[in-house]
Amino acid sequence: MRVIDLTHLIEEDMPVYPGTDAPSFEPANTYEENGFKETRLAMFSHTGTHVDPPAHLFADGATLDELPVEQFIGKALVVDCRDLADGELIARERIEQYGDRAVQADFLLFNTGWDARWGTDAFFGDYPCLSEDALDYIIAGDYKGIGFDVIGLDPIPDENLTRHKKLFAAKDMVNVENLKNLDLCGSDLFWFSCFPLKIKDSDGSPVRAVAWFE
Repeated sequence: MRVIDLTHLIEEDMPVYPGTDAPSFEPANTYEENGFKETRLAMFSHTGTHVDPPAHLFADGATLDELPVEQFIGKALVVDCRDLADGELIARERIEQYGDRAVQADFLLFNTGWDARWGTDAFFGDYPCLSEDALDYIIAGDYKGIGFDVIGLDPIPDENLTRHKKLFAAKDMVNVENLKNLDLCGSDLFWFSCFPLKIKDSDGSPVRAVAWFE
């Protein structure tokens, strides 16, 4: 079995969404004083590679802990968008060109190549986003989730979070952000998981996103 880690490392000096705080790690117990090590973690629920449920946008939306565990595992397909220019939209036709593979997938993961900019100011630039037609295609499908190697489903200047709202108003599905290494996953279907922490009333959670090939 071949396994690919699609997850960015969580560390104190890491990219976070503008306006939020970077995670902090505070020693709670030490080998010297307590005989063991334990760390107090403080971070936003949408830190690093993470998953959004409908409750991220809507008070009555499904939380991560309310969704069934099978929501976070299934067959995935990477949609190659690396040829798009900054700010160019991801069209519906880009998904449809994969034919039956796009229909059979549980997750559509969009590879813009943006993860190469992780840790630089360019990561917060004008990354490609889904067109309205592409989002309509996804909503009309039978998907468990979508995922991206960028920091948001919406562009950073869109404070209304238009795409998030349209997606979550229509479907109880998940959105995974800040993926990496999608270029290693090929163009066929593969197994994918993005299990969140099981937190009560969770509006989001870091995940260990993984692809594997049997």
